[in-house]
Amino acid sequence: MSTPTSTPATHSTADLAATELLAAYRTGDLSPVEATRDALDRIAALNDTVTAFNLVDAEGAQAAAKASEARWRAGTPRGPLDGVPMSIKDILLTTGWPTRRGSRTSPEVPAEVDGPPVARSRAAGAVFLGKTTTPELAWKGVTDSPLTGVTTNPWNPSLTAGGSSGGSAAAVGLGMGALSLGTDGGGSVRIPAAFTGTVAHKPTYGRVAHHPGSPFGTLAHVGPMTRTAADAALLLDVISGFDARDPWLLPEYARTFTDALVDGVEGLRIAVSPTLGFATVDPEVAAAFSAAAEVFAALGATVEPADPGFADPVDPFHVLWFSGAAKTIEHLGPEARAQMDPSLVEIAEEGARYSALDYLGAMAVRNELGTLMGAFHTDYDLLLTPTLPIAAFPGGLEVPAGSASPRWTSWTPFTYPFNMTQQPAASVPCGFTSAGLPVGLQIVGPRHADGRVLAAAHAFETATEHHRRRPPLLG
Repeated sequence: MSTPTSTPATHSTADLAATELLAAYRTGDLSPVEATRDALDRIAALNDTVTAFNLVDAEGAQAAAKASEARWRAGTPRGPLDGVPMSIKDILLTTGWPTRRGSRTSPEVPAEVDGPPVARSRAAGAVFLGKTTTPELAWKGVTDSPLTGVTTNPWNPSLTAGGSSGGSAAAVGLGMGALSLGTDGGGSVRIPAAFTGTVAHKPTYGRVAHHPGSPFGTLAHVGPMTRTAADAALLLDVISGFDARDPWLLPEYARTFTDALVDGVEGLRIAVSPTLGFATVDPEVAAAFSAAAEVFAALGATVEPADPGFADPVDPFHVLWFSGAAKTIEHLGPEARAQMDPSLVEIAEEGARYSALDYLGAMAVRNELGTLMGAFHTDYDLLLTPTLPIAAFPGGLEVPAGSASPRWTSWTPFTYPFNMTQQPAASVPCGFTSAGLPVGLQIVGPRHADGRVLAAAHAFETATEHHRRRPPLLG
């Protein structure tokens, strides 16, 4: 497996959304071979700067693109993603590629099967470019690991891309494939989307099959990472659906998520919560969020300030999360642990000390939170919050300098609560700081309302220009 050598193209098919690529394939104005070549060129030119990919299969991608080109010429595209270049977070099984999970302790053995969302994407004709980076075992909200080093931000390569799906966010943000598959256990698609000015959707739990099951249990979701809400809906349409390997899978959605995009937000009652009642937010982030809320009012929604009314659930989240980390590395001895991220080992050892009563107590809080949010959404169709209270900070750190807490959850108060409740939540770019760094808007819906969340994201995107700004690395 190799990567071609190139220089960045300031204008190329790599800048097109998946929906735009597919439209050009249908008319014959563009070939999957061209799109794949341009995506590979972007990887070759910029991956050393941001470390988005830890595996690139240029030969495999080019062969898949040629096969796709032949299908389009014959008028027989395989499926709704035929010929679209995409990447896969190195947590998900992909046939023929190892699943390293950002860890030196993971064997470099090629997978023999695809995980469910990977299998559905392959069946839909997607061209797989390679695997994207993750912190070790996807445990934290930034992306660095002993295996791959630090993944950095397209808007400033000295800063973090966020995590744990940071490689995927950096990849789509730089045109290294229009689509990517990420995972989200406490914000892991939404955090890097906010930091990189891209789009991500955490579906309702059970909407997308996941196998093998995550050691973090029902906190962990698989979701699309893209540059537009329409692309997120398209990819969610593909990866949703039956797979017998996931016992928690929901019935299929009544309509396509792409069809739901036209619904807009007119007539919806939308709650706006700048702090969730407990978070401290940077003034520039707060200003961008306030302006975003006004857009929804202009689009015909009834927008009201309202906090859901729960206290920060960080402590019960830690019980659940640290216990999952403990389960993940329980089979590893001292020699293997010495090769790992020391902070991961630290939280895993803390998680191993929790009792069953501690765990059940955290689950009780989780249940109460879900009940509260269910009642909240009988009054409000959607909830808006900032995705994050801050902009990106230097890469290689778990928390910004001067943080009172050593853990990533100290600066992600808006994301992990909605993993606990299993609600759908999307992040879309809603502005920029004075330093030119992206700010994210989080759109949260009641369970099962993925279509409504994506329709709101699309309506906001259509009314604004934030998603059109290009990172400085693209010139």
